[in-house]
Amino acid sequence: MKIVIVGGGKLGYHLARNMLDRDYTVILIERDKLRCLHIANELDAEVINGDGTEIEVLARAGAGRADYFIAVTGNDQDNLVASQLAKKKFLVNKVIARANNPRNLEALRRLGADNAVSSTEIITRMIEQQVESVGMHLLASLNKGKASICTFIIPERSSLNNMALKDVPMPKSSLIISLVRGERLIIPQGNTIMFSGDEIVAVCDGNSQKELVKLFK
Repeated sequence: MKIVIVGGGKLGYHLARNMLDRDYTVILIERDKLRCLHIANELDAEVINGDGTEIEVLARAGAGRADYFIAVTGNDQDNLVASQLAKKKFLVNKVIARANNPRNLEALRRLGADNAVSSTEIITRMIEQQVESVGMHLLASLNKGKASICTFIIPERSSLNNMALKDVPMPKSSLIISLVRGERLIIPQGNTIMFSGDEIVAVCDGNSQKELVKLFK
């Protein structure tokens, strides 16, 4: 998974570190040369000294091959321009932008970014929910992204097929709240039997989300 980050300030630095800890490939763009040297010495990431609002710099960072493009400079106008270029010129599928001023959230969403947010934690959770959770569909985020309501389809030949809910080794801080079988909605109890093809709706926190994905593979 390749992530391009524009802006090497405090937010950009911590985002890069978070993404590297999750084994993503990170390319960071920062205007300030001294800041670039500092980040390059601290993180195992490619750091480019340049202006993230310039096409040539974005091309050098490989923006066209990025899975995620994140603009988190301290200037909302720069974040908007970088997001627009990433979306329209480089056709990046997922573009996230920082809004330093909450009043600019709607403009960023409308004109460039798929998502405009203002928190390191929220951006990290957003990427985890959409990227790492293969097979999971996010229905809603709770508590500023710290928990979520999500759905899973029990695959064929799953070990969960024909298993009672009470026997499922559910991760801590997670709870199955409903089950959809065909057109039928079931509020499950401990003795409810699950089958391949059932759609499970669960509530979980960020720590248990990955364990749920593994469980329902």
